[in-house]
Amino acid sequence: MKTITYYLSPQSPWAYLGHDRLMALAKAHGAMIEPRPCALNSAIFPVSGGLPLKQRSPQRQAYRLVELQRWSEHLGIPLNIHPKSFPVDESVAAMMIAAAIKSAGNEAALALTGALLRAVWAQERDISDADTLVQIGDETGLDGKALYAAHTQAKDLFDQYTSEAIERQVFGAPWYEYRGVPFWGQDRLDFLERALALPESDPSSSQHNA
Repeated sequence: MKTITYYLSPQSPWAYLGHDRLMALAKAHGAMIEPRPCALNSAIFPVSGGLPLKQRSPQRQAYRLVELQRWSEHLGIPLNIHPKSFPVDESVAAMMIAAAIKSAGNEAALALTGALLRAVWAQERDISDADTLVQIGDETGLDGKALYAAHTQAKDLFDQYTSEAIERQVFGAPWYEYRGVPFWGQDRLDFLERALALPESDPSSSQHNA
């Protein structure tokens, strides 16, 4: 079966803008998505040259807002470019996604991921707050309290995904990988869809030219 590996941060605006589109294109092409929450700010950025948002230059921070507004309008996806609870410590939220993978599978974890992303960028909710995380878990049909309690037991899986991301030279989120080919950012989803549309026997579908 076609499989997309999806490295993500649960508070990335770019993951938010791409999440539902990724779900739709995977469904259209009969592909499975394997979510991989990972420690972007604390582990991946330090080894890949990236910087947390507040450490970036004023020029880059300003242009980021222009692009967020532009993409929100282009896609017709509501997005508050100045959410009141961003950035926050996303580690527990990310480990809850890993816990959902362990206890309920990829589909449930993807639903939780989408709910967390919407919470930040469309609902003005704080995904570092325990009660909020429990509520979001419940809203996605999971046992939010049990999932929150299980996040510490999922740290090993979260760390595994982070190490895997570093090994695969991931340096940002969202990051999609299909047949060993990387696609960085929601603005590369068209290229991912083209790759998915190719016959799996087509050698061009595994070229590393994303």
